[in-house]
Amino acid sequence: MVLALLALSFLIFVHEAGHYVVARWCGMRVERFSIGFGPAIFKVKNKSGTQFQVTPIPFGGFVEIRGMNIAEEVDPDDAQAYANRPVSLRFATILAGPATNWISAIALALLLYAVFGVKTQERWFGVGAISDDAAAKGVLESGDRVLAIDGEPIYLVSPEGKVTAGALPTKISDKQGAPVTIMVKRKGAIRDVTITPKLGKNEDGTLAKDASGRQIYRLGFRIEEQFDRVHVSAGSTLARAFRYPVDQSAAILSGLYQVVTGAAKAELGGPVRIVEEFNAAFESSFVDGLELLMVLSVYLALINLFPLPALDGGRLVFLGYEMITRRRANPKIETTVHMAGVLLLMVVMVMVTYKDVARLF
Repeated sequence: MVLALLALSFLIFVHEAGHYVVARWCGMRVERFSIGFGPAIFKVKNKSGTQFQVTPIPFGGFVEIRGMNIAEEVDPDDAQAYANRPVSLRFATILAGPATNWISAIALALLLYAVFGVKTQERWFGVGAISDDAAAKGVLESGDRVLAIDGEPIYLVSPEGKVTAGALPTKISDKQGAPVTIMVKRKGAIRDVTITPKLGKNEDGTLAKDASGRQIYRLGFRIEEQFDRVHVSAGSTLARAFRYPVDQSAAILSGLYQVVTGAAKAELGGPVRIVEEFNAAFESSFVDGLELLMVLSVYLALINLFPLPALDGGRLVFLGYEMITRRRANPKIETTVHMAGVLLLMVVMVMVTYKDVARLF
């Protein structure tokens, strides 16, 4: 749990540090740098007058820049106020948060690839959770890697890059209940086991059938992706690290598109869910936790760039308007938009957090 909370705090710290560093570099005064919300349980001030604080609710953070609040009255002669700095510097300050999350993803990927290696292209069918009444119960073990079926090698993704996700279920059903010999790799040792598949059932208890009406047979375990890691050249490691946030962004946006179009179901989760996922990942292995941290770094960058009120992207829209038209947006309109966004975001966060907590009990 400690690693999970530290990982979440890392995401927040990196994002807010981006805003802070660029704001200071752009000549702005930063009043507070907070990790979490609520009254400070630890605080310290630096020479520039910024109060750094840690608060008891670690599910977020903020950087308070003088004059950034639109409703705040700003001395027009205060050169350190956000509102009095050139629009290009204000744009850079807001963009810095998501950009720093993006950069941190590259740094984490570089660390992962350099120390632990990169994933091989070929992927194998791994044995996950096994049902109590499954044919595989007592024969296979969670963590086993399926190498071959009846002497024929089988891959989830072949060495040539061909994806064959349905290969294992199809081969098992093709036996129509006859015993099948499976070559598995377990804790470094390779062995053959023989299993007699059982008839598959639907959730309502009826027998499962495929599109042609043929009965489906199953081994009764959840399939998990397995792979090896190999070390590559320094140049390839660097190139892969820089490409990581690009590829991950494409994957995240593709997933969001499927949710919007109804092709996939959305699974909303808040800070509690994130900590839970981090905890599970780090309990599995440090590498799994590091990979999740990389994914969420890119995710946080993308979400904050969405042109929605209360997010960095919403502020960038108004700043972009100012850069193009060379005049500021109506302060009342901008204030109303951002305040509405903050309230909506708070409502969503409360609902999602309630759902996450209720799910735990």
